[in-house]
Amino acid sequence: MRLFLPIIAVLGTLPALAACSSQPEPLAPLSREALAAVAREPGAPTEELARSVDDLFTRDGLGETRAVVVMHGGTLAAERYAPGYGPQTRFVSWSMAKTVTAVMIGMLVADGRLHLDEAPPVPRWRRPGDPRGEITLRQLLQMRSGLRHTESGDVPYESGEVRMLFLDGRNDMADFATSQPLEAEPGAKFEYSSNTTVILADIAARVLTRDAGPEARRKAVADYLQNRLWGPLGMTSMVPEFDRAGTLIGGSLIHGTARDWARFGDFMRSRGSHRGSQLVPRRWIEFMTAPSPGRGNYGAQTWLNRDPPEGDDPLFAKRGPRSLFAAIGHMGQYVLVAPDRKLVVVRLGHSDGEQMGVLRGEMADVVELYPPN
Repeated sequence: MRLFLPIIAVLGTLPALAACSSQPEPLAPLSREALAAVAREPGAPTEELARSVDDLFTRDGLGETRAVVVMHGGTLAAERYAPGYGPQTRFVSWSMAKTVTAVMIGMLVADGRLHLDEAPPVPRWRRPGDPRGEITLRQLLQMRSGLRHTESGDVPYESGEVRMLFLDGRNDMADFATSQPLEAEPGAKFEYSSNTTVILADIAARVLTRDAGPEARRKAVADYLQNRLWGPLGMTSMVPEFDRAGTLIGGSLIHGTARDWARFGDFMRSRGSHRGSQLVPRRWIEFMTAPSPGRGNYGAQTWLNRDPPEGDDPLFAKRGPRSLFAAIGHMGQYVLVAPDRKLVVVRLGHSDGEQMGVLRGEMADVVELYPPN
């Protein structure tokens, strides 16, 4: 009789063991809104994509998502907006504008009006003996100018970016930015700088207008972008902002719809081509999306999903493809481009620093639904 007692004891514990099993709870049914956001043939499992997009709007701890657009192979795969926003809403770029500015510079290089490894036309740097005359266009694009700068800090008015945009530099931002002294040898140090991108925008205006007045500068740059980039891509919503001196605020203030930001991302995915036309040389996009000498996860005005410094990854290098790159703006504006998956993901909204980690994880979930081609 004793031989059966252990068996009886084990059998008696089975209901308790079943109750303690680690079976996942069933997922909640998707709402009509979540399912309606996904196209008929999205290139990924429909319900999984709908749920991943829904998470970007409903997940606690990632802030406020206002728009999501997913394009696969140049076709709309998913699109959703928060209440109060829609396909016609223009969203501010913040630093996503930097990638647009770099494309404009690439077009001017292709036109022969600028040269990558030469000093650009910045008059004050060309004075005899000025060490800033050694700064090249390449170094500006890769954030390696060596100019003194603080992008952000504990005291906002000590930020070079804040001073340029809102305080003593706001009327002539390029004058403020180019007046900064060197703090490092040109090319030796990576320093992320919105002010540097304004210098690039000023350089574009100078080669397009030859020192004309503010209105002529505004018109020349706006027309160039419209005729060479936004018009051919069908980006009809784009509105650039200029300062009082007529300089494009090319580091932070270009407005456009989520669909148009997705069109820009798809243009980058196609290496600068659109419907058989090469709008900017393929090699230029490859330059923008190749690691710079100063920072493994930064190219030319473009972030890369690879080799981030410890604790400083604005993407998700441990999860996503190394070929993924992005235009990234303040408070969680993203145009993610994964060429190996023919994928573009746009997320626009408002997230603070503590929420960014959760947001990046949810965006990585969307990317992982699409296998490499």
